Amino acid sequence: MTTGIDRRTALAATLTAGAMLAVQGCATAQQPAAVASSRGYQPQPLPFDPKMIPGLSERLLVSHHDNNYVGAVSRLGAIEAQVAQLDPAAPGFMYNGLKREELLAMNSMILHELYFASLGKGGGRPGASLATQIEKDFGSQQKWRDQFAAMGKALGGGSGWVLLIWSPRAGKLVNQWAADHTMTIADGRGLIALDMYEHAYHMDFGAKAAVYVDAYMGALDWANADTEFAKATAA
Repeated sequence: MTTGIDRRTALAATLTAGAMLAVQGCATAQQPAAVASSRGYQPQPLPFDPKMIPGLSERLLVSHHDNNYVGAVSRLGAIEAQVAQLDPAAPGFMYNGLKREELLAMNSMILHELYFASLGKGGGRPGASLATQIEKDFGSQQKWRDQFAAMGKALGGGSGWVLLIWSPRAGKLVNQWAADHTMTIADGRGLIALDMYEHAYHMDFGAKAAVYVDAYMGALDWANADTEFAKATAA
């Protein structure tokens, strides 16, 4: 009986801590640069003119960036500040909760930056080195494209990410399913990211996730992927 009470007490404390972080996240979203600066993080501006992305509205892209991405950067700063102040003798569940939220916020920041870097005017193709690797690992660029898009559409009505990853351990490119901002291949170098959380498309497409995926594929830009692939395979 005592164990049950202790667990309930621990759960309540964890939820309270989470609620405090959420409130802080909302408050700091109004001043993201100040929070980020104090912990060494600065939100990156959109790497494109949001009016120029085919198939995705300026309103959607700006909202996604300013609310979801900047919110993650601000939240990360707030969480790291709390971790830094945590007494080493604090209960384990407090460390577990804060470090889990830190991982979620950090990966959300990184994956959103990769997502925006994956967008442009569309119509381009990967550079020669990346194109050769795609053909080697997937059979053809069209087969890669079909699989990547199918994975995104399979996440429609759910949530998560579709990532094109270079894995040094596997020595190949992998189209990776990911959820909760955490399930990424441990040695993976992200090249392309498709955000399948509803905030990425609902404003423009409602429940039509498959239409959003097609729009994303039409706006895909390979410049950043080429750069990241070159860095990843330079050694």
